[in-house]
Amino acid sequence: MSLRQKIIAVIDDDPGMLRATARLLSAYGYGTETFDSATAFLNAISTSEATCLVLDIQLGDISGVELARQLTAKGFEHPIIFVTALDDEMTRRQAATAGGVAYLNKPFPAQLLIEAIIKSMG
Repeated sequence: MSLRQKIIAVIDDDPGMLRATARLLSAYGYGTETFDSATAFLNAISTSEATCLVLDIQLGDISGVELARQLTAKGFEHPIIFVTALDDEMTRRQAATAGGVAYLNKPFPAQLLIEAIIKSMG
């Protein structure tokens, strides 16, 4: 499977971060689906082609950690990379428990995100 066939869903309520992350992923050859809330992603999950999520922890409606828990309950098994601007040990533990394969603090170097995606998707 080529990089162009891999779709990454980016879920972030910050419009600038959402656009920047999608552009970055596109520059590395990934397709993207963008969502500005957890609810928007949940509403689109049946048609989503994403095989990996880049998921903000602090979302306006449902937290990224809660979204990950809901996805796990629905049988979603794709890797989740958590990103956050507000880092603390409790949030790190919750993200790991919710199945996060990586945890990046905003702003993060582009290469860290790409490395996390490559590692998680094989």
